[in-house]
Amino acid sequence: MLRDMSEDWKTAPVRTHGEVLSEHVALAGKRVLDVGCGNGHITRYVTERGGKAIGIDPGPRQLERARAEAPAGDESYVEGTGESLPEPDGGADVVVYFNSLHHVPTDRLDDALLDAGRVLRPGGTLYIAEPIADGPMFQFQKAVNDETEVRALAYEAIGRAPAAGFEAVTETIYVADRPIGAFEDWRDNSVAVNPGRAGKIAAHEAELRANFEAFGEARGDGVHFPQPIRVNVLRKT
Repeated sequence: MLRDMSEDWKTAPVRTHGEVLSEHVALAGKRVLDVGCGNGHITRYVTERGGKAIGIDPGPRQLERARAEAPAGDESYVEGTGESLPEPDGGADVVVYFNSLHHVPTDRLDDALLDAGRVLRPGGTLYIAEPIADGPMFQFQKAVNDETEVRALAYEAIGRAPAAGFEAVTETIYVADRPIGAFEDWRDNSVAVNPGRAGKIAAHEAELRANFEAFGEARGDGVHFPQPIRVNVLRKT
C-alpha cells in the first residue's frame, strides 16, 4: 500500500524533470514509451540520452506540436491511448507517464495500468510523474483547471498496480520551478495544449490575473510558480 507523501513537498528539493527521470530510470539503449507525450519534451529528452523513444498521444493537435519541434534524433510519434497502447506484448523496456496518467478517463485507469504491464518486458519499468494538487501553480490556475479529484483517482489507481503485475520500487517528491514570462505566455500555452480552455480562461481572466500576481514570485528570469511532483516507480514482475 502506498503512503501519500503529498504533504512532504514543502521540504522537497527543486529539481528538473529530466534529472529525476534519469536518476530512477536507465534510458540509454532502452525502448521507451512516453504516454501522453504532449509536445514531446520528455520524448526528446530520452532520445538525447540514448533511448529509443516513442511519443504516444491521443490528440492530433498535440502530435502536430511534437512533430513541429526540432528532432533530438530518431524519436517517433504515434497516435494512441494509454488503455490501448500501439505496442506489441513485451516490446518496451520503460513506460513513462509524465503529467498524463490523470488524463486517462477515470473508469479506464486500471485498464491503462494493465496495458502498461502488457507492453513491458518482465523487469521493465513504469515511471509515473504526477503533479500534486497543491502549491503555487495549482492555486494560480485552480479556477480553470482544478484537477484535485482526477489526480487523487490516478494516485489510487497506482496503489492498485500490483493487481496489474507491478511491484512498487520507490516513491519520491520534488518541486519543479520553471519561470513564466508573463500571464499571456501562460494563457497562450494553455490554449495551445487544449483549445477548449480558451473560453473558460477568458471568463475567469480577471481572477486568473489576480492569482498570477498573488501566487507568483517575480524574479529576474520571470515569474515562478513552484509545482510539487510525485514520482512512483514500479517494476513489471
